Amino acid sequence: MKRIVVLGGGFAGLWSAIGAARKLDEHGIGQDAVRVTLVDQNDFHSIRVRNYEEELDATVVPFAQVLDPIGVEHLRGVVAGIDTERRAVSVRTAAGVQELRYDRLVHALGSRLQRPSIPGLAEHSFDIDTYHGAKRLDAHLHALARDGREPDRLRVLVVGAGLTGIELATELPGRLAKMAAQASDRPTPRVILADASPLIGPDMGDEARAVIVEALAALGVDTRTGVAIESVDPRGVTLAGGERMAAATVVWCAGMRANELGEAFPAARDRLGRLEVDEFMRVRGLPHVFAAGDAARAVLDGEHASVMSCQHGRPMGRYAGHNAAADLIGQSMLPLRIDWYVTVLDLGGWGAVYTGGWDRRVISTREAAKATKRTINRLRIYPPLSGDRAEILAAAAPQVQEPPEVRRLAGAADGR
Repeated sequence: MKRIVVLGGGFAGLWSAIGAARKLDEHGIGQDAVRVTLVDQNDFHSIRVRNYEEELDATVVPFAQVLDPIGVEHLRGVVAGIDTERRAVSVRTAAGVQELRYDRLVHALGSRLQRPSIPGLAEHSFDIDTYHGAKRLDAHLHALARDGREPDRLRVLVVGAGLTGIELATELPGRLAKMAAQASDRPTPRVILADASPLIGPDMGDEARAVIVEALAALGVDTRTGVAIESVDPRGVTLAGGERMAAATVVWCAGMRANELGEAFPAARDRLGRLEVDEFMRVRGLPHVFAAGDAARAVLDGEHASVMSCQHGRPMGRYAGHNAAADLIGQSMLPLRIDWYVTVLDLGGWGAVYTGGWDRRVISTREAAKATKRTINRLRIYPPLSGDRAEILAAAAPQVQEPPEVRRLAGAADGR
């Protein structure tokens, strides 16, 4: 029996596994001939891009719901080592270390939040990098609102004014207001968004940045730019030069980097630690290894490299899985090309902003953009949840979806 091993069950990894299963099924190749194994430390797929939201229950999809109907094996464990010469992966499981031999490997372990060695950061800050991290933050905020006595206990400092930080900072005023309303002393919520850059949303372009600044002001979110944090403690942060920024909660959203296990491959990586892949999602110089999502850098249109987002991770995964299976069974591989790029940024109670192109031209704002964002977050990026084998496999066809359409007010509430 031959085996395709997929490392990671995020957007790229899940779709890689489904894509490989689809290609094998297309040629009538069963599990007795080629097994597809997905390795992940959790028993669920996380809709990670929704971790800034208040309600997280709907953001987890059990692997069994998607993988069991299509015959993909899930091994729960942490990848401990990769040996490309022996074509073997070591996985630390509850039963001990298990070795998996592979014929084709898809590296899709994604990215992780960068945590610099700032004193107190690890001990006293929160994040929304993972589902568990987001739940921990939510529990902390509710505990402060319910049990605290200090009037400033709902003051939150969000560090990092990229997309994740902006979405969290604009979501928090509404969440904190509800918590404050339920507390007997009605503490005053306050949200501060800070960044080392001189700009909020530095990569968003002037037109979109103006929209973001308008939304932040309307929601009462304070901003601080050009700040350098030297230490974090339970009552806030200390900046370079000694200035204090008081906050009962510090949430770190500053920067991402590819999973460090990418360093186990004898292959080129970019400054973010992503493996360089060709148009087939094959790691350059390693013919039996593919990579997708945040762990890989692909040039998608002849000019622009992929970004760390589910927008690129999902199609990269579909093609990586398809091509890994195709290569294994002697079929032609398909090149991935994506000639469009959009950003749909949630701006909390104000709405959202939808931009198109790498220059991020504003397409829609407020409720129209918010309706598009709901469609993406609640429908577009989910795998089929029906348990129907044919539907799940069909969803992994190696095709690139069209850009999300602008949704108007009609249908916004139910996410149509």
